[in-house]
Amino acid sequence: MQKAQTAEEIILKLRKIEILMNQGKSVRQSCREEGISDHTYYKWRREYGGLNVDQARELKKLKEENLRLKKAVADLTLDKLILNEALGIEGKKSPKY
Repeated sequence: MQKAQTAEEIILKLRKIEILMNQGKSVRQSCREEGISDHTYYKWRREYGGLNVDQARELKKLKEENLRLKKAVADLTLDKLILNEALGIEGKKSPKY
């Protein structure tokens, strides 16, 4: 199993493949020269296609922050459900104090 590529490496490979295709090679030939599959190329192009390296780094940071916030919301929702159950307020809105 190969290691995960960083955003910078992905953008570099996408640029190299684009250059190879401009030289007349097919997508499949270009991808093979860079050591990736066609499927991986199209997936990366969809995600990183128009980004430069700085934008890719920012995208990664935003994805990490979004994941952290989703986990926080899930934890708080679970806490609320547990408190509502302890107070005997099943399926009802919690009282507003």
